[in-house]
Amino acid sequence: MRASVLVMGPLIAKYKSGKVSMPGGCSIGARPIDQHLKAAKKMGVDIEIEQGFINLKAKNLNPIDFRFDMITVTGTENVFCMLSTVEDESILRNIALEPEVINLVDALRQMGVLIEIDESERTAKIKGKKELKGFDIKVIPDRIEAGTFMVLALATGSKINIVNLNVNHIESVLQKLEIAGAKIDILSPDSVLVYPKEDKINPLYIETLEYPGFPTDMQAQFMSLLSIADGESTIVENIFENRFQHAQELARMGACITIHSKTAYVKGVKSLKGAEVFSTDLRASAGLVIAGLMAEGKSIIRNIYHLDRGYDHIEQKLEKIGAKVKRINS
Repeated sequence: MRASVLVMGPLIAKYKSGKVSMPGGCSIGARPIDQHLKAAKKMGVDIEIEQGFINLKAKNLNPIDFRFDMITVTGTENVFCMLSTVEDESILRNIALEPEVINLVDALRQMGVLIEIDESERTAKIKGKKELKGFDIKVIPDRIEAGTFMVLALATGSKINIVNLNVNHIESVLQKLEIAGAKIDILSPDSVLVYPKEDKINPLYIETLEYPGFPTDMQAQFMSLLSIADGESTIVENIFENRFQHAQELARMGACITIHSKTAYVKGVKSLKGAEVFSTDLRASAGLVIAGLMAEGKSIIRNIYHLDRGYDHIEQKLEKIGAKVKRINS
């Protein structure tokens, strides 16, 4: 799990030392942690990397005025945690603002950390506490899982009621779905009903961006949807340099997709055909599941261990809404 690197921040904050394995990742592109280490070093942490491990040690932790070279979710989260026990004020610039980051900030505030965020400037001021308190907080719903089922509704011409989500966290997804031809009834702040409002899917222009822009984690699901749109769509991937691997798998099912650098051109076809395909990463897996349910005939999706990293018992949820899906061991 790439997220394993997030133990680094709490270890530095509590013990001023730690030994952390280099994080894993997936094949969608480079996933460096240089920003995490750059901030730690500026705080006074000595860092040695050997045999796949990061050794961290500091006598004292210093406040910092630090600007991330790029917007990084786990980097922002890790540095917030590192600074949670530094009592003098620190400033972080060019921070990530994803809902998951803000959920962590809410927890740290309950623990006694003073954090002020200026969203327009992407800046945070942090004053930690030597002794942190316990906290009681609700983990936010998974906005990407919710968005995946919304795309599924339009892609399969179905009416799906999705509950236990936060509609404010997926506004960019809702906007694109409505343009594509979905009717979205917001029943409450945590419940929506999604269904097609016409017999065709409209093409889209999508450009992935940091939150609150369109999430890169929804790109593959929309590519599956747009493979049967009435016209040509354009998808620009700005976050990861190798996140179009699912395009060649969709092509096995009859999709017409051309890749040029960081842009995918998706020319809609009448229908997809069932095929045996291979998932290459977590969101590609979800996109291929959607494609399999859209397609005529049976599809087999291999390497679904990727899928299980981000979707809890997805086959049970799909069966509940009427999909014909079965997990196989071979």
